[in-house]
Amino acid sequence: MIARTKSEALFARALACLPGGVNSPVRAFRAVGGTPFFVQQARGCRITDVDGNEYLDYVGTWGPAILGHAHPKIIAAVKAAAGQGTSFGIPNPHEVLMAERITRLVPSVQKVRLTNSGTEACMSAIRLARGFTKRDKIIKFAGCYHGHADSLLVKAGSGALTFGHPDSAGVPADFAKHTLVLPYNEIEPLQAAFAAHPRDIACIIVEPVAGNAGLFNPKPGWLEFLRQITATHGALLIFDEVMTGFRLAPGGAQERFGITPDLSTFGKIIGGGLPVGALGGRADVMDHLAPLGPVYQAGTLSGNPLAMVAGLANLDELAAGDYYAQLEARGAQLEAGLRAAAGSARVAVTFNRCGSMFCCYFTDQPVWNLDDALRADRERFKKFFHGMLAAGVYLAPSPFEAGFISTAHGEAEVEMTVKAAARVLKTRV
Repeated sequence: MIARTKSEALFARALACLPGGVNSPVRAFRAVGGTPFFVQQARGCRITDVDGNEYLDYVGTWGPAILGHAHPKIIAAVKAAAGQGTSFGIPNPHEVLMAERITRLVPSVQKVRLTNSGTEACMSAIRLARGFTKRDKIIKFAGCYHGHADSLLVKAGSGALTFGHPDSAGVPADFAKHTLVLPYNEIEPLQAAFAAHPRDIACIIVEPVAGNAGLFNPKPGWLEFLRQITATHGALLIFDEVMTGFRLAPGGAQERFGITPDLSTFGKIIGGGLPVGALGGRADVMDHLAPLGPVYQAGTLSGNPLAMVAGLANLDELAAGDYYAQLEARGAQLEAGLRAAAGSARVAVTFNRCGSMFCCYFTDQPVWNLDDALRADRERFKKFFHGMLAAGVYLAPSPFEAGFISTAHGEAEVEMTVKAAARVLKTRV
């Protein structure tokens, strides 16, 4: 039994001054039971809690730590930038360098607006789409999470699913009535929605690889259909690449799948572990943002110099080596090993993966959308999660979250993970 007395004491204190003891819902372990641990430090693919327990980490700050935690080049860049000031509220050179880097790596993006979070980026992209098209309705997909803006908390994934409330309290019906929620990976509902509202739909916003209800990949041809139907009806296609951007390929999911959206949102990796977000896309659309256009968006800390230099160091290092092939290889190794372990233990598991993102569902059926994900055995996931945690492997504390592999996960670490999973599946699940 791993001792976590310091974490338990900290959580007791946190409960008195933080709602639920946390600053983001999924951290509370409500989906898996038990008490969350508190991290003291992180290095490479390992995290250490305040009690001194070490874990192999497959959460990776929910995606940004693609090079592993505390990469020396990122730390050095942040230290150097901090010596010149932590925030200015005035343009700085680093934000220009970041915008230039994004436009170079992602051909669909001609102009960029930096924000402080993925929520801000998605919220602003939708406002921009509405302002550009002069239409009100938007389409999102059940299980896709695009941040906690009011009009997007309708059948959202991530923490909303973890707590069993797909819709959030405090969102007026009038705010959500223009949000059409459709099943991921299906074509007929989209056709019906555009037939019913041929001149009212401003945009479709989609995670090209859904990573907030576990993980499900797009079916062949589905993203292409989204591109075609939006173009036909004069709506914009928004790719939410907050998770997938610069992780699935240098140009994100749109490079991997060969799709050109009108707008894209980013986060995670372009902050190198610091708070960040961005939206970008066609210049004619982006120029509708203030100060050039009538769509207002602002942020005191947008383009923060520390976040910019951390993100640029992240992207610089990714460009310096064959890291994407390495991530693909480690992902394939983990997938093969976990499939074999589940088969040996005779436990039904569906393993979904795209590059270095993955998820295990305890079901013998394929998982293509939220309805499929909800049919998986959550009680078995709880047992698996705690078994892996006891073995020193930290997975996301919810069956509705993706896992992330970093370049710091080597063959040995993945093999260690597979062996731990084999023991847990045979003895605890």
